[in-house]
Amino acid sequence: MQRHKGHTQALSNSNGQFARMRLLPIIALFGVILSGMLSVPQSLFGQDAAKKPPHKANRLVNESSPYLLQHAYNPVDWYPWGTEALDAARKQDKPIFLSIGYSSCFWCHVMERKVFENEEIAKFMNEHFICIKVDREERPDLDEIYMLSLQVYFQLSGSGQGGGWPLSIFLTPAGEPIAGGTYFPPEDLPGRPGFPSVLNQLNDAWNQQKPAVQRTATALSNEVKRLSQPPAFSEGGAVNLKDVQDSVESVLTHYDPVDGGFDFNPKVPDKPKFPVPSRLMLLQSQIARNTENSTELAQKLDKTLDEMSDGGIYDHLGGGFHRYSTDREWLIPHFEKMLYDNAQLAEVYAEAYQRTRKKRYREIAEGIMQFVLNEMTDKSGAFYSALDAETDGVEGQYYVWSKEEVQNVLNPNGYRYFAAVYGLDQESKFEQGYVLHLSRPVSETAQQLGLPAEELETRLSRMRAELLKKRLTRKPLRRDDKILTSWNGLMIRAFARTGKILQRQDYVEHANKAALYLLSTLRDREGRLLRTAMNDKASLPAYLDDYAFLVSGLLALHDATGEEKWLNTARLLTDNQINQFWDRDRGGFFFTSHDHESLIARTKSAYDSVIPSGNSVSIQNLTKLASLTGDSIYANHAQQTIDAFASQFRQSLASLPYFAMATQAFLISQGNQSVPNGAGNLFTGGVSAPMNPKPETPKESPIIVSLTPAEPDSLKDAKASPRGFFGLNAVTAGGAVPVAIEITIAEGWHINANPAQPDFVIPTELKIAGDSKLKLSNIQYPKGHQFKLEGIDQALSVYEGKVLVKALLHIPEGSQGEIPVKIQLQSQACDSKSCLAPKRVILQGSIKVLPAGGDQPQPINQAIFRETTSK
Repeated sequence: MQRHKGHTQALSNSNGQFARMRLLPIIALFGVILSGMLSVPQSLFGQDAAKKPPHKANRLVNESSPYLLQHAYNPVDWYPWGTEALDAARKQDKPIFLSIGYSSCFWCHVMERKVFENEEIAKFMNEHFICIKVDREERPDLDEIYMLSLQVYFQLSGSGQGGGWPLSIFLTPAGEPIAGGTYFPPEDLPGRPGFPSVLNQLNDAWNQQKPAVQRTATALSNEVKRLSQPPAFSEGGAVNLKDVQDSVESVLTHYDPVDGGFDFNPKVPDKPKFPVPSRLMLLQSQIARNTENSTELAQKLDKTLDEMSDGGIYDHLGGGFHRYSTDREWLIPHFEKMLYDNAQLAEVYAEAYQRTRKKRYREIAEGIMQFVLNEMTDKSGAFYSALDAETDGVEGQYYVWSKEEVQNVLNPNGYRYFAAVYGLDQESKFEQGYVLHLSRPVSETAQQLGLPAEELETRLSRMRAELLKKRLTRKPLRRDDKILTSWNGLMIRAFARTGKILQRQDYVEHANKAALYLLSTLRDREGRLLRTAMNDKASLPAYLDDYAFLVSGLLALHDATGEEKWLNTARLLTDNQINQFWDRDRGGFFFTSHDHESLIARTKSAYDSVIPSGNSVSIQNLTKLASLTGDSIYANHAQQTIDAFASQFRQSLASLPYFAMATQAFLISQGNQSVPNGAGNLFTGGVSAPMNPKPETPKESPIIVSLTPAEPDSLKDAKASPRGFFGLNAVTAGGAVPVAIEITIAEGWHINANPAQPDFVIPTELKIAGDSKLKLSNIQYPKGHQFKLEGIDQALSVYEGKVLVKALLHIPEGSQGEIPVKIQLQSQACDSKSCLAPKRVILQGSIKVLPAGGDQPQPINQAIFRETTSK
């Protein structure tokens, strides 16, 4: 299970109380309640009992989610998540059984048929539990929290199992997790309890050991709350481009040298492999920067793209990618198709074509788009969520072929060619039939068959069309028709980006149509986004991903069309996002809005899985908005979001690839090698500087000066953290450049003003460090404010919060090139009870000296220099 890998690592590496404590008795009791879908015998496939008349409808019949409606006639008395279900659990003092899945989830279907349609099992569930069904795609907040709860439970119970769907978890009436698993079979299997045994154990424990169960549930909840937030401080200091390179190197450790892919574990070589598009995007962005290892990255990325597009994970007839491969070779897929995968992979292949001009990559990108238009596009222009994996209980039946079926469609000579190319002349590795895949390059097969490669390609194209026409006569796959704002945002971006790269105006028009639908239908009367729509009826408040992904799509549309309406709407939605989701205390965005339903935890994460995190995409959006609008508020929020997740990034470098890519883009846009984090450790321009997008006006060129402590620990536990800015991007010899030093003072602390009052205290002071010939003049210290201390008659003059010291830095005549700058800031921090030792911090860097009569220095960081000197 991909989504919470980073959370699991955080738990195992944690110094928190839960990671140190011994297993609680109730955890040990429930340790046997572990089950995983990979342990279910293949003999369960397709063995449904004869169809029975539908049961009386349960409460899910009034829902709009296709997944919930699939369960509307189960004998289980299902509730949707909401106050009715939670109130019933409290009033009846029953534990909750929460089942989370999605409409195209194969094992969710198996559990429905084998367990939830079983009359006896359903009767016991209805009598002893309040049973709640949740569509994880509609309620990703619940899925995030309770999947994390399951992983915490697994670790504490000593299980090596990961999460997955269906997610089956038991809760107290207050919603706190007790125990859980994934798929449970209908009867006991060797070494594995069936669902009836699980129900009996939970019921007995609730009735006989309720206090112990509740204590354990509360402890589990507390650990989930802790893991739902990133660490508050990063000991590594500033996030910089080296960290991004470290992230790339970490991703490369997951590379499969035999079959490609960056989701590979050599200790478990045969485990399923996911494309993980955000990792592919990170590598592609690095190649574009022409770094030292660009050639190696390109080779590994292109091998991966080739292996994926040749394998059975790609649909060679209808286009589009299946969700993941069940084997190392990308041969046998898990057959569901998801909108989010195809959106991201279309962009990856289009950009790979732009980089390499390899015809095959263009064909794959266009094949994905055609699949989406044919099978995943609503008449409104918006995009559906998913296609199911199974037909009549058999996974992959819609897609696979027997030799006889292909022979009946193609003439004998055509079959011979087709079989040689797509693996029908080999033994099938899938029990249901042949999964079409390119067993060898078409050029090699053409040579063996004695045909020119172009002629074989032409024949194959015609044969694929004939087989696709035949496949369309099969029983259609079940489709999840709900329209999700976030996933549509990804697809809008894909159509806009791919349209621009491939010069396909029709793709851009599809993006335009979908965006107009979302903006007109999936917003409430106040203009706030909504999460989902079915039959033009929108519902549920939006999450962070909905805002971030849609804004990303609109910015891509603006880039493809140049139309200001898309930029203006992206800016409006981003402003709304900041108002609704921003963590005002620690920076970054919560997954849920400030007025969202209260749950056992409120998550805030930057982990990028098969879908990038909302925080990672937001950094990218904010960076672009800052560049396009010149509004420094966006750059400031991007910087603070990077700061908020610095520790999480360094702890799980390979798990935040989109974050790494977005951070790299921000650093480059600001001219920075690093971004301030924790104690101020940058003397940098540009973060607060407006950027003018007009080409005739020079953009601000930030000057970077690193803060170097005079002593190794000079900023350890610092209460006054400085950073500095230049007012010009260069200076002429004999001239002067404005400088500003911004000092951030910790809450509850102050530093002495200049001039000092009383005169015997140590003032805050700025001066040139060392024996440099540079000079400071016109130093403007802020006016201090009065601060009374008990037992001292004379009030102190102090600075608190954030203050700005301005000055002019004079450059000697005869200077040329880049000259070093070292400025010393002295301050003494005190609280109401004591003072720390005075600190002297060196701010060091360089500035370019322009020759006389040449280019003139350009103003930068004017937002800083317009600020008053007292805050």
